Amino acid sequence: MFTVFSRWYQERFSDPQAVTLMAILVGFALVIYFAAGLLAPLLVALVLAFLLEWPVAQMLKVGINRTAGASLVIVLFLGIVVLLTFGLIPSVWRQGVSLIADLPSMIDKGLLTIQTLINQYPQFINPEQLDLMVGELKKLLDTQHVLDIAKQLIGYSASLLVLMVYAILVPLLVFFFLKDKDQLISGSKRFFPANRQLARKVWFEMHQQIFNYIRGKVIEIVVVGVATYILFAVMGLRYSVLLGVLTGLSVLIPYVGATLVTLPITLVAFFQWGFSSEFGYLMLGYGIIQALDGNLLVPILFSDAVDLHPVIIIAAVLVFGGLWGVWGVFFAIPLASLVKAVINAWPKTEVETLHGLDAS
Repeated sequence: MFTVFSRWYQERFSDPQAVTLMAILVGFALVIYFAAGLLAPLLVALVLAFLLEWPVAQMLKVGINRTAGASLVIVLFLGIVVLLTFGLIPSVWRQGVSLIADLPSMIDKGLLTIQTLINQYPQFINPEQLDLMVGELKKLLDTQHVLDIAKQLIGYSASLLVLMVYAILVPLLVFFFLKDKDQLISGSKRFFPANRQLARKVWFEMHQQIFNYIRGKVIEIVVVGVATYILFAVMGLRYSVLLGVLTGLSVLIPYVGATLVTLPITLVAFFQWGFSSEFGYLMLGYGIIQALDGNLLVPILFSDAVDLHPVIIIAAVLVFGGLWGVWGVFFAIPLASLVKAVINAWPKTEVETLHGLDAS
């Protein structure tokens, strides 16, 4: 057994560049896994600087120096954040609180509908099982219980101190990352092994793909969220802002997100209109938006993305989401693409090389 493992190790890790690449990947993974909480402002700033580097680079092409370009981009970015904070978030919060307050009446209406179905089709629905299910549902959706959970989440994730740290440190870090990009990259190279050609090859392969993915995902969130909100507002659906935002954010989780957000939309529409023509038109419009997103918008935005099988995408969402939460879900596809790029770039053994030549 030891001989087999030793032979495998020599075949796979005999190349110093492969060892360097693995050491860099393992080091970054350990730092993020164990120190993500402490380094959260730094990591958020790095992601934002990565996204905002493109407009700064465009300004450099037209003759604006990096300091002025970085300052202008930061001002515009903070302006957008302020507009969202004071324009969108209060509406989402109010509608979320209103939805929680209306849950008891929605449940009562749903129970009446179910009771009617029981009376009409007693042979298909067991009243005892239904009563048990309703009791558990009431416990789960108890208004005070939901409010307590919301208060705990707010207390843990949005404390005043954390918000102040992010509001002050992150913009400063983003500005310095953009302004002093070349100096920071040059200074950080001394902490990496000199023999890192393979790691550089993987990074060059992934750099543009990651940027295209993040940019495309942001555009998809905005387009899907705005289109859904317009549909809901025109139809007069309650909580249209909240449900539009949730629909936009649902694209962060491929395949699963759309399924999860469809349930509250269907329930709200049903409790507002019942089985009526308005309900049918709304669900039809919502289905058209989802179809256009999956069959038109996604191929356009992610035409340069690495082709990954849906099973791999879902597995990546589960794995990286479990490791790093929301950020893991957001970067699941780039991380899966990184794993694929590393496997493709990894030095092949002599046997694999011969097989490749035979296949060609």
